[in-house]
Amino acid sequence: MINTPKIDTNASDTVLARLMALHPKKRDLSLGRMHSILAALGNPEKKLPPVIHIAGTNGKGSTTATLRAIAEAAGHRVHVYTSPHLVRFAERIRVAGQIISEEALTELLERCEIAAGGSPITYFEITTAAALLAFSETPADLCILEVGLGGRLDATNVVDKPAATCITPVSIDHQDFLGTTIDEIAAEKAGIIKKDVPLVVGPQCKEAKQVIDRIAEEKGVKPYHSGQAWHVEQKPKNEGFLYENWRSVLDLPKPSLIGDHQIANAATAIALAHAQKAVTIPDAAIKAGLGWVRWPARLQNLGGSSLHQQLPEGSDLWLDGGHNPAAAKAIKNFLRTIDPVERSVTLILGMMGNKDVAGYLKPLASLINRVIAVNIPGEEGSATAAFLASKATDVGINGIVAKDINAAIQMVSSTARPGRTPFVLIGGSLYLAGQVLRDAEMYPT
Repeated sequence: MINTPKIDTNASDTVLARLMALHPKKRDLSLGRMHSILAALGNPEKKLPPVIHIAGTNGKGSTTATLRAIAEAAGHRVHVYTSPHLVRFAERIRVAGQIISEEALTELLERCEIAAGGSPITYFEITTAAALLAFSETPADLCILEVGLGGRLDATNVVDKPAATCITPVSIDHQDFLGTTIDEIAAEKAGIIKKDVPLVVGPQCKEAKQVIDRIAEEKGVKPYHSGQAWHVEQKPKNEGFLYENWRSVLDLPKPSLIGDHQIANAATAIALAHAQKAVTIPDAAIKAGLGWVRWPARLQNLGGSSLHQQLPEGSDLWLDGGHNPAAAKAIKNFLRTIDPVERSVTLILGMMGNKDVAGYLKPLASLINRVIAVNIPGEEGSATAAFLASKATDVGINGIVAKDINAAIQMVSSTARPGRTPFVLIGGSLYLAGQVLRDAEMYPT
């Protein structure tokens, strides 16, 4: 859900800024520091409600959001930990259904800062410790932890016996930390698999599936695979989908999240709901949860926003934070529904410098008329607009540069032709998506 509150985050931001200084690297994958700080905090990871642990390259956030919606529709109180945030850090920590308050967040971060005692610890590790501490001190029925990066050495991988684990589709991303091949990346993701814990596996390429199966066999786990343990069939005219697994046969409405790929994510969440044994989730709750699940910046319609109002009447404005080739393929399926004769399609693009820009753009080349590239202000390591525009040109798309998002929107508006209303997608980065939502005062709740 999105609303427009005025939020003062000064207190927690001040503590977060101090925590950034505790370790020189943003990412340094290791579990040793996590075990140390958790011990100093009284081991909150051992006092959690039943945990569902979700890793993967694409779809893990949407799967998390869908599982949360399904569980809450069943009447359960659910803790959720996700990353990154879009507008404010507190979005990462949802305590018993509600985003953590500014006061509670600040107090938790200060306690974790004291527990760290000035010892080196990464930003993600100490903030994950804060989330686990929050979850350990508030009653709930279920706790969903989304992996931050990889899995094997991710700060969330400290729960010995979760109720279930899940690996959503694995693809190439974060090669500088996880490896340069699908095999290497899949092995890192599969590091969350635990002996005698149900494992749900979303749709995978052959290489990733083989690695996951090998590691699962080593742990004595038989995976619930997409296409084997459960099957999905999309109904004609986008009317929903049929779902069948070892427990149920369901005729379900299309998820409220936009895009055909969200059916696969929903199916994975349903398999998780059935595989875990910690709480009861009836099929009626699955149908209800699919209808109201929300996950901002994933093909989110910005209609009615201040940015949208700057476009000609009848225009569309959408936002998506996907940033790799697999995400682009999902966007491609969405853009196929736009008539290129009646609509001009513009991608306003901002990306981080370590992403595969050409790999992201190639699937979209036949569906968009131009790319307007922008910088991501304040983000170290973001790609320059000139670089992004040149990459667009390289793959056969007209690539141009704008100073910022507002300038790009004005460019679309000023060049719109009568009878061919603009369709605009802002995409390429969750960091950019967060800035767009912040500027539009559309805060996730």
